[in-house]
Amino acid sequence: MILKKITDVKNYKLPVIKAKLISTEGSVPRNSGTFMIISNKCIFGSIGGGQLEYSVINKSRAKLKENKKIQSEIINIPLGPAIGQCCGGYARIKISKHRNGKESIMNENILNQSIDNLYIFGAGHIGKNLSSKFIDLDFNIHLIDSRKEYLDIQKDKKITNIFAKYPWMLVKNLPVGSYFIVLTHSHDYDFKIINEILKLNSFQFIGLIGSKTKRKRFNNRLVTLGYNQYLINKIECPIGFKNIRSKKPGEIAISIIARLLEYRSNLSSIQIDDKKLLKIINEQ
Repeated sequence: MILKKITDVKNYKLPVIKAKLISTEGSVPRNSGTFMIISNKCIFGSIGGGQLEYSVINKSRAKLKENKKIQSEIINIPLGPAIGQCCGGYARIKISKHRNGKESIMNENILNQSIDNLYIFGAGHIGKNLSSKFIDLDFNIHLIDSRKEYLDIQKDKKITNIFAKYPWMLVKNLPVGSYFIVLTHSHDYDFKIINEILKLNSFQFIGLIGSKTKRKRFNNRLVTLGYNQYLINKIECPIGFKNIRSKKPGEIAISIIARLLEYRSNLSSIQIDDKKLLKIINEQ
């Protein structure tokens, strides 16, 4: 069995089964709307793993072997002792057969889903580890440095390397709502980049490598330049999970990634709550 990302299915040319969670109750691995695609050899995406997913895969492959047309079928699975799980939830799953991968995701959000832009300033040891570990986490990854020889070390095609002699000059041309992580080899470069990001004032997240002392010095300089303290406070420095104090580049990278994923998850929750509130207001 070959496991692949859900986005890879659009290039799959043979018949597939789509298994989609249409309703859930109680403790379940994934939320309603989550789906996966099953072919004879490949699995695209996941509906949560475990015995639930295993049962769905087996049923879907049996449907593929039948070699007959099925519009759709609803299966109900209690996540209890009957299937060897103790979650205690309940899932309704819609199974549908499609001629190919592209057809299977025709009306799914995956085709319209925007991926966040992430700009990592600094291709040193932490920047290299960070950019590599961000792959497949739904970010467009850009690695920026004024030292071409450092950029040349990062050869992964999923990462866009940008050589810039004066990296802070790029900021004004970058997309709004981007995520920024600043960890260059120079405190002067760091400050100039941060200054331009604040001047732009259309970012989603700013993380700055450094100590509390560095944060205090940058804070004082930014106040002198006339920035509002509320805006300055959006800079996360030191960046990463506070309880991870390792100085190893790989572990620092994981700490930073965990913080960004936490931030994005909290942001999604707020957006969902706002949509629910707007719906309630519109219904009144």
